[in-house]
This record gives sequence, C-alpha cells and structure tokens, in this order.
Amino acid sequence: MQNAESPAPQLPSAPAPTPEQSTHGVGPWPGGPDAWPTDDRYDPELLAGGDTRNVIDRYRYWRIEAIVAELDARRHPFHVAIENWQHDMNIGSIVRSANAFLAHTVHIVGRRRWNKRGAMVTDRYQHVVHHETIADLVVWAKGERMPVIAVDNVPGSVQLETFGLPERCVLLFGQEGPGLSAEAMDAADAIVEIAQFGSTRSINASAAAAIAMHTWIVQHARLG
Repeated sequence: MQNAESPAPQLPSAPAPTPEQSTHGVGPWPGGPDAWPTDDRYDPELLAGGDTRNVIDRYRYWRIEAIVAELDARRHPFHVAIENWQHDMNIGSIVRSANAFLAHTVHIVGRRRWNKRGAMVTDRYQHVVHHETIADLVVWAKGERMPVIAVDNVPGSVQLETFGLPERCVLLFGQEGPGLSAEAMDAADAIVEIAQFGSTRSINASAAAAIAMHTWIVQHARLG
C-alpha cells in the first residue's frame, strides 16, 4: 500500500556503510557472469561475491535502493516515535522491529545521534527521521491528520489489548524509567498501556514498542 504522506524532516546522511556480517547467506550466483539476471534490481558485486546480508531470500542479490523502493510501495501507514531515549541499543532495536513490521517511518525526538549496532543494519531499509522537540513532532502529525497514541503505564491509560488502534497513527514511546514527558502525554490523542501480570513495574522499552507494533499488525495488516 502506497502512503501519500508528505515527507518528514530527514536525518543527516549516514557514513559509508560497512559490510553486513551474517551467519546466513548465499554464495556467488551459480554459473558465473553469463548466467547473471539482467534485471537492474540486482547488484553485480553481490552476484559476483555472494550475499550474506540479513535480508529475506526474496531480496538476495538486490541493490539496497531496489529493496527500499519495493518496501516503500507497500509500507504500513503507522509510524513509530521515540522521545529522548538514552539507551542506544534500544533505539536500534526499535528500528529493527519497525523494519520487521514494515512501519512507515521511525521518528526520533530529541537526541540526534544514536548507535546503529542494535539495528542490525535494518536502518538501511527503514525510514528514520528526527524532530528536535515533541512540539515539532505534534505539528507534523497534525499536519498529516494522524493521531498520536502514547504507550505508557500511567494512571488513566487504557489497556492496549482492548483498544482499537487507528490504521493511520503515530505510536509514541518514552525512554525506559522516566517514560514519556508530561508534554508528550498532554499532546497525545490517547494513552494506552500493555497488560502485565508479574511483579515488575515495566518491561523493556524496545520490547514494549515491538508488542505495540505487533498489535497494530494483528488489527490491520493483511496476512498471507
């Protein structure tokens, strides 16, 4: 499904990528150059040297740009936003989950730089943008007529398991510990929490984000 939303402000260009390291992959295309496919989606370097990237088999040997273009044609219309996260690995993990669930865009609010190791290279295929403040994110969301759904276990929140997520929405998460700021919760159109049954007060922030994204999938995605 192609989403006709206007682009959000972009992060600065990333440094040149390093080769992906994976325990799975394929070797050079069998048969040598004479047997290579002529489709321009394929990368000659990967055809010649093999493809060990962390991608599904459908995208083996494809250029990064070709994979992104194909994903763009069917991204889901939900976005993910994270406010002032201090743990870089959590930021990377949420980008990886957003790629897995084909979120439209990940919005990082506050700090601009983050350690991409936790993303396991999925940031090459996932749109990631930056906003200086929650107010900037809210202005963007209102311009897109997209409700902001905050996820935090605070008094008055509604259980996510009983809440109908809008098809077009921004799922907003706060950093582990402090949670979302008062400004973020005031700006949200709804606040939901994930049902818990043990003794801990909260679960890992990136795990909570993955649960919320999967809840959107269960409610809206076409399976199969």
